[in-house]
Amino acid sequence: QVQLVESGGGLVQPGGSLRLACVASEKVSGVLAMGWHRQTAGKQRELVARVSIFGDTNYVDSVKGRFTISRDLAKSTVYLQMNSLKPEDTAVYSCYISTHSDYYWGQGIQVTVSS
Repeated sequence: QVQLVESGGGLVQPGGSLRLACVASEKVSGVLAMGWHRQTAGKQRELVARVSIFGDTNYVDSVKGRFTISRDLAKSTVYLQMNSLKPEDTAVYSCYISTHSDYYWGQGIQVTVSS
């Protein structure tokens, strides 16, 4: 079973930056898309960013111009560069990889934006 492991989270001041990484335990074949969700207590999980097999990207409006998603298909890895972070970006961020037949999730990593 493929496992996804996130890294790069933590505590950062408003205006700061973090880079999240999500690495699969083995190479994933047949990838359709890779992306990041986030969730805070009492709120629905929201899709933050997504990148397709063709490299097309989508972002939730609240992060456009601040976050950048990228991926390395050969390494089955997806990244999320987060700049100009705001307190409202505080959440647990989880990565995913979808294929023709499966949908893999990471455990999630905490990102806290606070002074």
